[in-house]
Amino acid sequence: MTSLRICLDVSDLDAGIAFYEQALELRLARRHGREWAELTGAEVPIDLLAKPAGSRTHPGAAAARDYARHWTPVHLDFAVADIAQAVQRATSAGAVLETDIARHAWGVIACMADPFGHGFCLIEFTARGYDAMPGVERVSQE
Repeated sequence: MTSLRICLDVSDLDAGIAFYEQALELRLARRHGREWAELTGAEVPIDLLAKPAGSRTHPGAAAARDYARHWTPVHLDFAVADIAQAVQRATSAGAVLETDIARHAWGVIACMADPFGHGFCLIEFTARGYDAMPGVERVSQE
């Protein structure tokens, strides 16, 4: 694999850009009208794709896009330097803190939802990060 991009559907491109700029300090890098925007500032670019609620991902798709809070087996984790500051910034921009901030051996986590129903987490790692978890075995130095 040569590169990775993250694509998020949003019902309103301007609102999506504003949220991710304010909540996570991402920057608008490129835009194509009201259809697509590329945000940078994370380790990989995040593309926002304007798709109306009720539209289908492909012909014959059983489910239509719904921007109410939804569950998906894929979500984004954003590593932050200060969890309290990051949660404040995200909630001020319109995110919802869905659980109490939790402490673990590897760090502190806040489970959030964006205004488009996507779940994401903010994580402030300890110095050792995931290596602080009991029983973790490093199998690669990548």
